[in-house]
Amino acid sequence: MSLRLIFMGTPDFAVPALAELVSRGYDIAAVYTRAPKPAGRGMDMQPTSVEREARRFGLPVLTPSSLKSTEAQAALRAHGADAAVVVAYGLILPKPILEAVPLGCFNIHASLLPRWRGAAPINRAIMAGDTESGVTVMKMDEGLDTGAMAMVERTPIGADMTAGDLHDVLARLGAELMPRALGALERGTLNLTPQPAAGVTYAEKISKDETRIDWSKPARDAHNHIRGLSPFPGAWFEIDNTRVKVLRSTRGEGSGAPGTVLDEQLTIACGDGAVRMVELQRAGRQAMKVDEFLRGTAIKSGARVG
Repeated sequence: MSLRLIFMGTPDFAVPALAELVSRGYDIAAVYTRAPKPAGRGMDMQPTSVEREARRFGLPVLTPSSLKSTEAQAALRAHGADAAVVVAYGLILPKPILEAVPLGCFNIHASLLPRWRGAAPINRAIMAGDTESGVTVMKMDEGLDTGAMAMVERTPIGADMTAGDLHDVLARLGAELMPRALGALERGTLNLTPQPAAGVTYAEKISKDETRIDWSKPARDAHNHIRGLSPFPGAWFEIDNTRVKVLRSTRGEGSGAPGTVLDEQLTIACGDGAVRMVELQRAGRQAMKVDEFLRGTAIKSGARVG
């Protein structure tokens, strides 16, 4: 008999895991997600990606603003679930919630713990130039991503891979890994390993004031910065007082004063080396490849960007 589960998640990253658990026949008692928010031109209330997927499957959806009240905790216990699966939910789970399901709460975290605990592990891994990432299934405790590890799946980070690319790979890996962990949990064979004290790093939330590209940095760092922030919130530069977001780049050839355009393919000099633009987006416009972008924006060799 399959475990009875509560699923807790909010963004696109969590959707494959929910869909996989449904396809495997798990009894999902309830789906917890964040409340709808106003979005779009009309500022209509938009449900989360997980809520849309849950309703597609006909699952009951709950959107509490907090799980700290005794009422919220009693409501969760009343589902009679064996365990909870948590994927980028966005709310803190207090100790009574962690203890409300007998087998525990299991989280899919988008890093190779204990590296990149915290809010933005995918972005920070790429921005730091990591060549490998992965997903960790852990049994949650009261700390920030400090729970004991159950299973890990690794994947390489390609030289030009963006945060968006890695996000999609890790979402699929997590969706495949969680049922394996739950199967072992159900059989009583799931081994939990405490996280090592060495190698702990924290993935701080991305702030707007760190999104501008610093051309004085080495090309390697500028390129990692660009791809680590793509597609959101997006690294950017200015030319002729126009902000341009860079969605894809690659290492370029040549050198010059930082911020100098080196050729007709929009290769830009950095503090050491250069970065060639591949895909860009002007404010309020669609994303476009660099050749299409340059047809609408004349940028000559020798121009400076900021």
